Amino acid sequence: MSDFSVFSSPQFDANEYANAILAGESYPLDTKHAGKLSVQPQDLPAKEDISVSISKLTFSIDDVSKQIKNVVSTHHESFLSQAANAHSLSGSLTSVRVGLNDLDSSLDKLRLKIRVPYQSLQAHVSRLQKLQQASDVLRRTSRFVVLARRLQLQMADMESSTGSAEAPAKSTKADRFSDATGLSTPDLEDEKERTIAKAALSIAELVSLLDGPDSSKNAGNLSRNRERATSSVPPASDSDNNVTEHGVPLRSITAVAAHVHFIEEARTKVTDEMESMVLIGLTTLNQSLLASSLQTAYNLRVLPQLVQNLILDLSQAVEERIRSAFDLAKISKEALAKDTATSPQSPPTYRSRVRTEPTNVTAPHFTATLWSRLEVMIEDMADCCIKVYTLEKVLKLKKDTVTQALFLDEAMKLLENKPSATFWTSLGRSLEKHARDAAKSSTFLQQTLSTGYPRLLRLFHEFFAKIAVHTDTVYGPTYQSPETVFVLRSLFNFESLYLLRSTNKLNEAVAQAFSGGARAPPGAPEGINIARTVINELDSARFDPLLVRAVAKNVASSINMLLSRIDNLVVRDRSAVTLMGPTATPQQTSNAQLATCLYQCWLKLDTLKGDHTEAVFDALNPGIQNVYKAYEQLVDPLMTAIRRELSAIIVKLHRIDFGQDVDPMSGMGGSSFYMKDLVEKLSFIKSEIIQKFSIGEAGKTWVVSIVKYVIRTFVMHVSIARPLGESGKLRLTSDMAELEFSLSAFLVGNPQSKRGGDLETVGDEYRVLRAMRPLLFLDNSMLAEPERTAGLPPLIVLHHILVRSPMPLPHNLHGWQEAEYVRWVGEHTDGEAWSLIEGGLSHWEKISESEGLDNTVAKEYIQLARTVLQNAEKTTS
Repeated sequence: MSDFSVFSSPQFDANEYANAILAGESYPLDTKHAGKLSVQPQDLPAKEDISVSISKLTFSIDDVSKQIKNVVSTHHESFLSQAANAHSLSGSLTSVRVGLNDLDSSLDKLRLKIRVPYQSLQAHVSRLQKLQQASDVLRRTSRFVVLARRLQLQMADMESSTGSAEAPAKSTKADRFSDATGLSTPDLEDEKERTIAKAALSIAELVSLLDGPDSSKNAGNLSRNRERATSSVPPASDSDNNVTEHGVPLRSITAVAAHVHFIEEARTKVTDEMESMVLIGLTTLNQSLLASSLQTAYNLRVLPQLVQNLILDLSQAVEERIRSAFDLAKISKEALAKDTATSPQSPPTYRSRVRTEPTNVTAPHFTATLWSRLEVMIEDMADCCIKVYTLEKVLKLKKDTVTQALFLDEAMKLLENKPSATFWTSLGRSLEKHARDAAKSSTFLQQTLSTGYPRLLRLFHEFFAKIAVHTDTVYGPTYQSPETVFVLRSLFNFESLYLLRSTNKLNEAVAQAFSGGARAPPGAPEGINIARTVINELDSARFDPLLVRAVAKNVASSINMLLSRIDNLVVRDRSAVTLMGPTATPQQTSNAQLATCLYQCWLKLDTLKGDHTEAVFDALNPGIQNVYKAYEQLVDPLMTAIRRELSAIIVKLHRIDFGQDVDPMSGMGGSSFYMKDLVEKLSFIKSEIIQKFSIGEAGKTWVVSIVKYVIRTFVMHVSIARPLGESGKLRLTSDMAELEFSLSAFLVGNPQSKRGGDLETVGDEYRVLRAMRPLLFLDNSMLAEPERTAGLPPLIVLHHILVRSPMPLPHNLHGWQEAEYVRWVGEHTDGEAWSLIEGGLSHWEKISESEGLDNTVAKEYIQLARTVLQNAEKTTS
């Protein structure tokens, strides 16, 4: 195949090959052409003669012919089948060609019926759109010209109204009109406001015609309009691009562009007049003028932007005033200026750089300057707040006369919240930020404002009082508006420092009371001092409902600390309640001082209920009640021990046989031994125990309660003393007289007084004691007569009847000791005690019947007892 490689190359050229052979040269002719042939150099034919080349070509052609013949012979069947297939395919292609020709003719017909009419219609539609655009431009241009002429008249009227208002003495058209119609100055002002509102409406519509329907959304962007006013006619290069989806802009029309400058000037004038009216309305709180200016802003489509800017300006003004009030550099400059002005005669001295922190000499000037600046800040805050609420009130009430759209709803399209809420939020954040920064940056400001926090709060009270007339904010003892609470919470740093100082004062008072330790426990002076400190702190904060509540919480914690420290000093062992005598134990003295401290503290604190609100006292009341409970827990064991000791002495009367006859010649021999012990013990309790407590009226209450307990216990034991004879009755009478004398002495408040106390103040118990004496000597028949036993409980009469009878007493029947029975009676009701007596009578009757005893004597006493029971039941029912 190498012999035919040159001929099989795609770049083979027969003419060049023949020329190369005739010329006797090799093929290809040069290296350039050789590079085109995709053969190797060794396969290129060498230089040879023409005859040799022709013979080779002849041989090669014969050889190729043989090969073709062999291939045809070998594959003749496949060649025949391919030829038959080609013949059948040519017939199919002929039918397809006919169909394509038919399709082309159909397409030509459709083109004539559809495409040509469509192109014609498209041309007509294009002409119609252009006619409509031209008609729209003419319509808007006509409307624009009408509005422009109307605006010229309105601006002329506005200028004439302005001129008449500024110079009423000049002879102007407005003056002549007012003289002719009899309009006064307020009427002229109203006419001017209406003219401005109408002009604003005209301007808004003109701008809408100039810039398209979307211009009303961006009407507040005055800078854009003023920039456009510098070139009334747009460049010619942009004229082809001015046709938008909303139509041709009128600014591209020369006749309209001539009025653009006038419209921009009119817009500027109306805007300036509107802003002036807004400022005057807010300054004078003239709601009518403010409503007119807002109507003008609504007509100009800038009402939301105007309200937003007003709120922002007022908030920034308040923030700037707050920043200036807490600026120590300005305070220092002003204080030093005042100091220099007040002492001009002082000799010149060396001055260093301006101090930002005051010295001991300049501190009063700094303080006075700070408070004066804070007062100015409060006044400015009140003015701005009143302006915001006046603006919001007008926005709530004002509606557009045509669309009936509420102005507040329009303003809320840009505002996130109501104007008042936005202002309060800004005010609270500004106060919190600058107060916090001032406290961090200056020790002087921190100390002055934390120490004088009540004065700072009073300034804010003045602020709330000023704005309360114009707003719906309330700051009172029982209710505080959320806005006021939010503002005061911004002063949390100073409040916390003030509360810390207050708490330290309370804790110092408590610590000072316990400075003596266990050897010198706190007494009445310390308790009074603690209560006085608490009252002073509460009175200092009483003017502010929130501050006094916070102080009340701190008072509660200080009271808990007081109770905790007292609890550590209380002695609870036997030495604190023993009554062995002859003097009180040191533990009793210590506990008495602690109890006195608690009582005096509670007595002073309990008076706070009428001085403070219910909410404040509710915060204090748990602590006050805990003080009284601690006092009761401290004295109750001692009172229980006193009652137990006195009862143990009285019960000794049952060791005496009151039924034994005594020789009348020997005399009574004085009072019984138990009565002597009782008198001595009462004297010991009075002088050594109760006198240790300086608790005022509570001590008298103790004495009266002890006297009542002694009388009740003594009468109860006397009523069940058995056996009881005539001599025993006389002895008991003597003991009663001795007891009455000792109790009278026990009631005396002053131990050195020679006069006894009035037992009549004891009440029913003393009358029972006095009525017990004649009871002992009554006949049996008289025991059931109520008038004979007046003043005596039925149970005492029943006991005495049983003592005279052969029947057993209740405690004997149940196997109790006398003291146990008396204690049982004290713990149960009268009805239960009567039932116990009735049960004893029934039991005696059953025993007598079953054993056949003679109960003739007992029947008399049973009848007496049941009569007394019936009378008692009738009295109670």
